[in-house]
Amino acid sequence: MINWSYSSLKDFISCPKQYYHTKVARDFKKEPTEQMLYGTEVHKALEDYVRDGTPLAKNYELFKPQLDALLSIAGSRYCEHEMALDYDRKPCGFHDDNRWVRGIVDLLIVDGDKAFIVDYKTGSHKYADPRQLKLMALMTYTHFPAVDKIKAALLFVSKNVFIPEEYSRSDISKLWAEFLPNVERLKLADENDVWPAQPNSLCGWCPVRTCKFYRER
Repeated sequence: MINWSYSSLKDFISCPKQYYHTKVARDFKKEPTEQMLYGTEVHKALEDYVRDGTPLAKNYELFKPQLDALLSIAGSRYCEHEMALDYDRKPCGFHDDNRWVRGIVDLLIVDGDKAFIVDYKTGSHKYADPRQLKLMALMTYTHFPAVDKIKAALLFVSKNVFIPEEYSRSDISKLWAEFLPNVERLKLADENDVWPAQPNSLCGWCPVRTCKFYRER
């Protein structure tokens, strides 16, 4: 049975062949880039500051006003909060064998029937993709049944750019419709063991060196 996340589904959409080799056969591995390592380091610093008040390193102090604005929002805060749903779209454990989809929200604030979702980004906001927020909203609605209204945002900390989204519980069906067709494609690929290569602009970063479309950067 297939299980997925926002990032893994995005990888499948980009190239089913790469997805197969890195997620199914696991005979090739994506190596972290400098940008990815930087992003991981920044996320940890932001998490520690928001959750525990750990002082930011000097080179990250410029992010403090953005984080203090988040800390002023009322409600219960959940940092790096893990959520998962089973095949019936019911809440389950993040590592459960029957999980269908899972994800980690960088910052979730719940205040009665309202919630705030923030996803930290360290790259450029030029191609901002809010779909990750939509998936986190769907999981929040399931794990926190009292929540009705959600304000969500991609926070590009290095650029001080805030890209907001708003959802209501009545949007659930519409939000799922953005994911289910591609999840079905993934399911069919797995059932039929068909993983076609899909050449694109990211081929130079692909770890699958045996692919005929592989090229050095």
